[in-house]
Parts: sequence; structure tokens; C-alpha cells
Amino acid sequence: ALASDPHYATNAARVANRKALVGIIARRMAERESADWLERLKAARIPAGPVNTIAEAFAHPQAIHRGLKVELDHPLGVKVPTVANPIRLSETPIAYRDPPPMLGQHTDAILDELGYDADAIARLRADGVVA
Repeated sequence: ALASDPHYATNAARVANRKALVGIIARRMAERESADWLERLKAARIPAGPVNTIAEAFAHPQAIHRGLKVELDHPLGVKVPTVANPIRLSETPIAYRDPPPMLGQHTDAILDELGYDADAIARLRADGVVA
């Protein structure tokens, strides 16, 4: 019915009425589960795929098979899940050594390398420019 509605019949009309159209589509999409929509879209030969949460993405059989989740020990005593590099090189495997840094963990070293002295770094920190 939307295809014949003049508010949505052309791309220009859809753009002009985008807010209303998004609302209509959102309400309709909420009527069914994602798996049902994906089946229907596949049957209609419309390319589509799910938008997964991080947990769903890591739980996918292909992600498990490829070992795409790497847990690193963090200085706070917890395991931090990270995404593995999908490129696998047989002669030079990737080593995962360091967890993501804490906020501001490397600020002084980076600014020092860029030529800032200790007083300048202290001013930047005091002004809230860096953590």
C-alpha cells in the first residue's frame, strides 16, 4: 500500500516524508521476530542480514570457529574481551599481549613524544584537555 501512496511513491517523496515512513516501518518490523523477517526477506530474494549485539556476534558459529574473541588479562584483575584480528598469517601469527589501555594511561608518554614538557602536560590536564 505504501508503494502507491504519493507520500512514498518516489525516492524524493520518501525523503521528504522520512520521519513518518521510518515510524511506519518500525511499527511493522516490531510485529515479528528478526528470524521471521529474515526468512521472509530471503524467500522474496531481498538481501538482508541481522544486526547482532556484541554477544550474538561472538556466539555466532563462524566467529567461534575463527576464534574472533580474545580475552586479555587486565591490570584491574578482570578478563577483557577483545576482537581478534581476522587476518591469519601462518608465518607471522599475531600475538595479543596488551589489553586496551585505561583512560589516560599513555597520555604523558604520547605528549612527551610529541614534544610537550611536564609543565605543558600538567596545564593540559588541569584544563581538562587530556585525561
